[in-house]
Amino acid sequence: MIREITPEDYEGLMSLYLHLHETEVPPFERAKEVWEHILSDRNYHIIVAEEDGMIVSSCTCIIIPNLTHGPRPYAWVENVVTHADYRGKGLATKCLDRAKELAQKENCYRLVLMTGSKLESTLKFYEKAGYDRTEKTGYIQHL
Repeated sequence: MIREITPEDYEGLMSLYLHLHETEVPPFERAKEVWEHILSDRNYHIIVAEEDGMIVSSCTCIIIPNLTHGPRPYAWVENVVTHADYRGKGLATKCLDRAKELAQKENCYRLVLMTGSKLESTLKFYEKAGYDRTEKTGYIQHL
């Protein structure tokens, strides 16, 4: 089942993030303010795939208001992850498809996705999902 998160999904989502790059699930007390902000922000969408009663894949889609292109918003996709035991089943693709549907519904003029992966299989996965790695150049400045 592909759906958006609910308030009850915190622990399941944070456990899934251990398959992304996190090393531990932070205590809820420390993350509570951020979690509540995410849940209350109508532009912040965390899409999940649920199987066997567990969140096994996810991506974040944030709709960003914008004064150019019409003005039309754009969408930023981040934190694409699938539990290691559920990879290769098309779940991340379904999450990305839902992000695209949300962006289209909000009249976004583009979706932006960046990855830290250099694996050709990951890059080809994003291309197959409709993303173009040659159109823009991305830069990161860590703070």
